[in-house]
Amino acid sequence: MDSAEETFERLAAQLDYPMFIATVAAGGERAGCLVGFATQCSIHPPRFLAGISDKNRTYRVARGAGSMAVHVVPESATELAELFGGETGDELDKFEQCDWRPGPDDVPLLDGCPNRFVGRIVERIEFGDHLGMVLEPFFAEEDERSGQLGFHRARRIDPGHEA
Repeated sequence: MDSAEETFERLAAQLDYPMFIATVAAGGERAGCLVGFATQCSIHPPRFLAGISDKNRTYRVARGAGSMAVHVVPESATELAELFGGETGDELDKFEQCDWRPGPDDVPLLDGCPNRFVGRIVERIEFGDHLGMVLEPFFAEEDERSGQLGFHRARRIDPGHEA
């Protein structure tokens, strides 16, 4: 008989979460990573929760950041998803490999992900191997024409850091 954990892992593997890229800037550094654990967590006031793995550089930079950008990864941006999910910022400046511009609070905004928002980090919550960043959106842009990349298309990306 399977354990509850094994059964849960199979159930969770069936879900097709939207993929996001989170970017931050703090202390003269910038970082970004592919995010699979994220959701709106309040309507009034508006809040969004982004989970950042404690294994990557984005986690370290985000601990000192005041704001974070969350980009909805379009279906057509598989290369960006591979860059931010398959490379580590410890070895490569990901921002030298893509088009971006500084946004509010100097948070990097990725040109290849036109649906995005920037939120103030109002709370940090430890969730096992991820840090939950509760965001209060204060800047947002959208391009309704772009779809979104789902987890099942992105799951073939080998993580840039250990899992």
